[in-house]
Amino acid sequence: MSAGKWIGGILGFMSGGALGALAGVALGALFDYGLKAVNKDEDGSGNGFTGGNAAWEQAERQRYYEGQRNSFLFSLLVLASYVIKADGRVMHSEMEFVRSFLRRNFGEAAVEQGNAILLRLFDEQKRMDASRPGAFRNVIRESCAQIAANMDYAGRLQLLNFLVMIAQADGNVARGEVDALKDVARCMGVADADVDSMLKLSGGTLDDAYAVLGVSPEATDDEVRAAYRKLALKHHPDRVAALGEDIRRAAEKKLQEINEAKERIYKARGM
Repeated sequence: MSAGKWIGGILGFMSGGALGALAGVALGALFDYGLKAVNKDEDGSGNGFTGGNAAWEQAERQRYYEGQRNSFLFSLLVLASYVIKADGRVMHSEMEFVRSFLRRNFGEAAVEQGNAILLRLFDEQKRMDASRPGAFRNVIRESCAQIAANMDYAGRLQLLNFLVMIAQADGNVARGEVDALKDVARCMGVADADVDSMLKLSGGTLDDAYAVLGVSPEATDDEVRAAYRKLALKHHPDRVAALGEDIRRAAEKKLQEINEAKERIYKARGM
């Protein structure tokens, strides 16, 4: 599947508001690259439908899930364009993380198109902020509010997790990137503590483990157990299964890291 197919086929809450406006910017980038007929079916069969009620209902469900997934993926690109530039630089490693994500999801042909979308979003940020400083940040905040109103909490958590991984791709998360991540989180209705927890997931120390669970080293054993259960339930992969296998796998990896943090604490406490 090409990037043009999914960007042209975005459904649901992406049709209006700040995200809808940025989708128009992204489509412009694709057309600049010579993309043709982004809304046509890949098999050339058009939009006709034949079949009984059961087949129609199945097709409707499929369109709904595709719309949710496409909206998730485009939201990721939009928010990535904000986080990547939060430290004033566009790092190759962060861009390559996004390219690899597109490659896994849509194939090699989508990488150039996705890259074009990001570059156009960077240009849009520069254009907007030149005339009114902070204008793009305000659009991002409006987009996050739109996401919060239409995407469930588990989806927003996984979206934030991908943004954290993008920020970590160059091996250093700058203060500006942390601020941008927390800005996005708040506007999506996600707590700062969730950002702090995700930033510590890849850490290997006992202090990192406590930060992942969101408790202090002085917490009781019962408080540690309760914090782990709450975190594991909130990040369970089944909650994002409808967004696609690759996103589910990312959630599984995150849950594994949460379990590893829990085990470090349990071992240190003899639990």
